[in-house]
Amino acid sequence: MIEPILKALVQLFALISDVRHISEISSRERDIVRLFLSRQLNNELVKRYMEMFDEYLIQYNSVDIARGSIRDMKRTSLTAVRILGICEQINEELQQKQKLYVLVQLMDYILFGAEITENELEFLETVSIAFNIPLVEFKNIRSFILNSASEIPEKSCVMIIDSNDDYKNVGVKHLYRENFKNTVFLLHIESTNTYILKYSGKEDLFLNGQNIFPGQTYTFDHGSTIRDSGTNTIYYNDISSVFTDEIFKLRISLDAVDVYLKFKKSEFGIHKFSFHEESGNLVGILGGSGVGKTTLLNVLSGITKPQLGAVLINGYNLYSEEDKIHLKGVIGFVPQDDLLIEELTVYQNLYYSAKMCLDNLTEDKLVEVVNKTLAELDLEEIRDLKVGNILNKVISGGQRKRLNIALELIREPTILFVDEPTSGLSSVDSEIVMNLLKEQTYRGKLIIINIHQPSSDLYKMFDKIMIIDKGGYQIFYGNPSEAIVYFKTMASYANAHEDQCITCGSINSDQLLQIIEAKVVNESGKHTYIRKVTPQEWAEKFRGIAEKIKQKVFREKRILPENYYSIPGLIKQSKIFFMRDLLSKLENRQYVMMNLLEAPMLAFVLSYFIKYKIGGEYIFSKNENLTAYLFTCVMTILFLGLIISAEEIVKDRKILKRESFLNLSWFSYINSKVTIMFLISAIQTISFVLIGNFILEIKGMTFSYWFVF
Repeated sequence: MIEPILKALVQLFALISDVRHISEISSRERDIVRLFLSRQLNNELVKRYMEMFDEYLIQYNSVDIARGSIRDMKRTSLTAVRILGICEQINEELQQKQKLYVLVQLMDYILFGAEITENELEFLETVSIAFNIPLVEFKNIRSFILNSASEIPEKSCVMIIDSNDDYKNVGVKHLYRENFKNTVFLLHIESTNTYILKYSGKEDLFLNGQNIFPGQTYTFDHGSTIRDSGTNTIYYNDISSVFTDEIFKLRISLDAVDVYLKFKKSEFGIHKFSFHEESGNLVGILGGSGVGKTTLLNVLSGITKPQLGAVLINGYNLYSEEDKIHLKGVIGFVPQDDLLIEELTVYQNLYYSAKMCLDNLTEDKLVEVVNKTLAELDLEEIRDLKVGNILNKVISGGQRKRLNIALELIREPTILFVDEPTSGLSSVDSEIVMNLLKEQTYRGKLIIINIHQPSSDLYKMFDKIMIIDKGGYQIFYGNPSEAIVYFKTMASYANAHEDQCITCGSINSDQLLQIIEAKVVNESGKHTYIRKVTPQEWAEKFRGIAEKIKQKVFREKRILPENYYSIPGLIKQSKIFFMRDLLSKLENRQYVMMNLLEAPMLAFVLSYFIKYKIGGEYIFSKNENLTAYLFTCVMTILFLGLIISAEEIVKDRKILKRESFLNLSWFSYINSKVTIMFLISAIQTISFVLIGNFILEIKGMTFSYWFVF
């Protein structure tokens, strides 16, 4: 967080005491300010900003300002102006989620004062209006922190976690945990999809490994865990799933039952794999290089058929020809490689992709959907830029990846597979892409990605992770924080129950692979190539959990969510392919110049030497080389045709792979290519014939030669 914003926040804390008209604050209030700063800064800077806080306290509570009704009114007006000025500065820098966090800290600060005054409540309301926080959410937060959960206007936003198995509070969500000795209250803030919590009870409670205090408010972010003094652990996904269950009208499930795939003459593949997941979750497939993450993604998405087992979507078999008809448009797949047409702009790439799979929309509606998708994926500013290629970069790697994802998201698939979305991206771009994918889960999508060594922040975004070991063995599936505890326990670590750093809250995801692939040490103290635990042994340890996963599988067919997927007819597909290809060729100036100039230049060279080879004055009837000229022309034209068409399909192979996944017509694609090649050939040959016939003085044969060539 930059210094001007921290300074502004410290001023807000100091202004509250000015609103109260007090000169001193309690030690608990100072602790809240110090706790807020410690989450952002190191100890040295915390001390510096606490001194700044004390200076503002003196400034805003100056004894020179006399107390009295008129002066108090002036003082209040001055404070209001200061608040609005500070909030305006904060609005320019902080995201809405961060602004909510600031408001929560301010309320906590007020809560632990001597008493809550009317001026303080007005102060909070002024801040919430300046932060553009919806009124109903402000009232929910205020009641949750300053009063009690029972007084919150929207009961559906509240969850209570306790050991009461006969809970009857209507409207409030409840999560039962046996032998849970505390009562935890959570508030869901819908606009930012965040949670805040507080608890009551006498037993210790740990949030992300840190001991928290009763009555104080804390944020409950992605990857967070709550653990009591016993063995009860509550994960972020346990909370979020209760709230999202009611949002999605039709849920979708993806199931894999005893899937087995083995490559020829190799031990690698997928071994006895089972899986069950539902809408609204972000699932990560982790593992070292070459363990079969992409293979597994291909099997689950329907690209590679396994030898044994079944992949089911709401009970429909993905590899059954009869069931495939019902699953059209349900799955989206974003490969690791770019699927972009380099010569077209960002908008054109997305527009023609939409034309291919949203045929049921009118032109105006289609353009509206494309513009909306560009805005949602933050691609609006570069909409008119060419995509470019690796050697001639126009848009950044992060923008290319977001555009690739947009090509799939525009048709609203319910299940989206993404292969290595953060590969080759900076940490900032990686976070942007992952946040984009996470947002899609809030809309009811199931997102499955494979990823290699995610950072702590990215790791916490996952609702579930699946770990694959060498040879395609499934060795874990479950909550990300639970994975840390599971493998540390298996490896007999002393701090096995610590899923994250108790000081900074970060998760060391690299530790997973270090434990899994740990090597035996020889008598010299050096690591050998022998693993302590083989992939088969890890898979055997996980077998009991895998059997429980199989029990959750939905085998009965259920209604599938509606989607807008609709492909055009064969003729319309040909037209779209043709226009897209024509535009890309016209935008490639080098391609256009070569194809326009090479034919007339070849015609000039051939005809010039044939005309003047016989010497003296040129007489057409005595030119004995005309037969050879015609033969040479035919050969030249043949090679011209080969040159312009040889790479046409090869260079589109990646895009064709995606479009075959969309069930687009090969016939339409080939037909469009043949049509555009005929058009280019017609232009080339007419220029060839005109130049050659003019130099050799061949008359009356222009159309005949052109038609033959």
